[in-house]
Amino acid sequence: MLGRLFKKKHAAPEPKPLRPSDSERLYVVGDIHGRFDLLRLLMKVLARDFDAVPDDGRSPRLVFLGDYVDRGDNSRDVLETMIRLGENAVFLKGNHEAALLGFLEAPERNKSWLRYGGLQTLASYGVKVPNLDAGEATLFDAAVELRNRMGPHVEFLQEMPVVYRSGDVVCVHAGLDPANPDSTSEDALLWGRSGFIEAGGVAGVCVIHGHYDDPEPVVTRNRICVDTGAYYSGRLTAARIDDQVRILTADILDAA
Repeated sequence: MLGRLFKKKHAAPEPKPLRPSDSERLYVVGDIHGRFDLLRLLMKVLARDFDAVPDDGRSPRLVFLGDYVDRGDNSRDVLETMIRLGENAVFLKGNHEAALLGFLEAPERNKSWLRYGGLQTLASYGVKVPNLDAGEATLFDAAVELRNRMGPHVEFLQEMPVVYRSGDVVCVHAGLDPANPDSTSEDALLWGRSGFIEAGGVAGVCVIHGHYDDPEPVVTRNRICVDTGAYYSGRLTAARIDDQVRILTADILDAA
């Protein structure tokens, strides 16, 4: 009688881990912003980590989260490296790639790009840097010269996808729209205009992203941010994601 009145309480089951496909081991790289020096260091860190991980049948998948250009001094070298990696990696578009492409299409309307790192990108391609208050003709000439000097880099940026999913893990530059996670709107995915951070992520998936720079990476069940402000901090961060999450970092001070 008493046993029926006081039923034994059981602990709630642990939530299922949010993991990538069983066939993949993800290496996801945060915002580079023209820091070619840090990219070279990080690639060595990732290679050492991969060599140290026991072979469990998973294939490595290298994913870059966008913002390869602007702010740092070597955007051209970064993009050239991306192209050489070719099919060995996934290159997602960031808002800075979108802004660069916008400048090439309509330089006068999109000249704000120059204030947010575009001047450094122009310089990396050997394009004469215009005055920030330059007129329409000067901006047009700069855009034409940049397009010519970029060559195949322009098409490379244009063809970049905006999201990559493996199992429960979604890779994207700035986050998903919590109200509509399947949306492909660049406002949400590239620019973060969605309330994603305030919502703490999206239920049922782990979103790994950049865009929101912070001195330390953020790792929670539903959200991982690996943008550690490489262009000013001297630290470029990645995450290895399989049955666990491991943060991997290249620090310019370690190479000194």
